[in-house]
Amino acid sequence: MLNVSGLCTEYADERGNVVRAAQDVSFEVPAGKLFTLLGPSGCGKTTTLRSIAGLEKPRAGEISVGGALVYSSRSNVFIPPNRRGLGMVFQSYAIWPHMTVFENAAFPLQVSKSKLSRKDIEARVLRVLKVVALEELAEREATKLSGGQQQRLALARALVMEPPLLLLDEPLSNLDAKLRERMRFELKRLQRDLGITTVYVTHDQSEALALSHSVAVMNGGRIQQTGAPREIYERPGNQFVADFIGTTNFLRGTVSASAPGDGFCRVSSEVGELEVRALEALAPGTRVVISVRPEDIQLSEGRPHTGSNVLEGSVDTKVFLGESVDFRVKVKERLLQSRAHPSLGTRVGHPIHLSLDPEKCVALKETPE
Repeated sequence: MLNVSGLCTEYADERGNVVRAAQDVSFEVPAGKLFTLLGPSGCGKTTTLRSIAGLEKPRAGEISVGGALVYSSRSNVFIPPNRRGLGMVFQSYAIWPHMTVFENAAFPLQVSKSKLSRKDIEARVLRVLKVVALEELAEREATKLSGGQQQRLALARALVMEPPLLLLDEPLSNLDAKLRERMRFELKRLQRDLGITTVYVTHDQSEALALSHSVAVMNGGRIQQTGAPREIYERPGNQFVADFIGTTNFLRGTVSASAPGDGFCRVSSEVGELEVRALEALAPGTRVVISVRPEDIQLSEGRPHTGSNVLEGSVDTKVFLGESVDFRVKVKERLLQSRAHPSLGTRVGHPIHLSLDPEKCVALKETPE
């Protein structure tokens, strides 16, 4: 449905220096799917979204929506944003304060070239307000809406045009934590029920994992890895992705023996010899960093009878989180973070055993700092 190929977008900063905001960015979004561009501030995700919308003119590449080119450096095509017919919701909702909820949602239809009748406009607006659960507030002044209601109104205004593609630029970032979590469910329901193709921009990893069919992690203007949320989380392609998505422990080491047949290898690490998952062939002597998530380190007071990667350490710190307890355990000179059930009551300073599942220990080639 959406195809972005070799996109390069540059602009000059206030000092006149060239900023390469998007470099060779390529991805596809199938019809009806939600695709997320995820990364830290300044990584190029919003520039990429604005390039798709036509609000930025790239230097090179191609963008097509539904098989029709909207930008091509090779063919000298640039369709202006008002002719692309895309829906977009910005970080600031840009609600018209002097209009009611109904008038805000109806405005795009009233100024469009489609020349719909008043009856058709009313039918479409009421239908979309019902979808976002605002139909009973149609006559309320927009300024008297809560943050979550304003966010839904901004969505309604984008959806009323029935766009082939919806672009969302950090639409939940202005909401408080509880409302943001509730709106994630609302967005997921809306996207599923309407089947609208969506590109979503965020720096919030939880948002990306919760909402997306597919995620592209960006850094320095480039896509580092693209895949399903679970794949990105469990099989990060490099140190940046592993570190940016969630929380992880990094252990440095050297490959001591490779096993190309089954995708595992042995690594001499800071905490001892470990069996780990290798996502690519790693020759003995290769310097690696092992990524292992806190929830994938099992703790027990007694030594497990089976399994490899069993270590012994002592509890350095504990933090009670209600449904879980975060432990920091000292193994040799390294501190490892683990997440355990509150029933585990091992005291600070007491010995404890750690079991690291080889399937969940991912060996990544060490990148220079």
